[in-house]
Amino acid sequence: MAPLSLQQVSDRIEINDLLIRYTTAIDQKDYALLDGCFTPDAHLDYTSAGGIAGDYPKVRTWLEKALAPFPMTVHYVTNSVVELEGDTARARTAVLNPMGFAAEDGSLQTFTVGAYYNDRLARTPDGWRICERIEESKYMDGNLPAGLKIPS
Repeated sequence: MAPLSLQQVSDRIEINDLLIRYTTAIDQKDYALLDGCFTPDAHLDYTSAGGIAGDYPKVRTWLEKALAPFPMTVHYVTNSVVELEGDTARARTAVLNPMGFAAEDGSLQTFTVGAYYNDRLARTPDGWRICERIEESKYMDGNLPAGLKIPS
């Protein structure tokens, strides 16, 4: 494997920062920050996790509703395999996502999701952005809370 150029090292760091910015936005429910993670015409597909697929504005609205019942989510992203292709890239990133649901008795019911994010990315004038994300769910440790309805 040939040594990485300074630009490739920079691109990889910027893509890693983008992936972490996404998790921060989701976990803090900061949807303005989330807007800076995707191109306006990005396509997202969360169907393997029981979610929806569609363009970014539609999925953003869904995410706000779907995440509202969870006072606690923590997304860990790791083991990213990034393939740079000039101003575009592909990445496959492992994600571990513990989530807490507020039960009626005030307790926090937790479960953990393991998945991969399969992303296409593009360098834009504002930096790297995700232009396609397909979540590939692999397992769930624990159970979805009784009565939880994921919006469509």
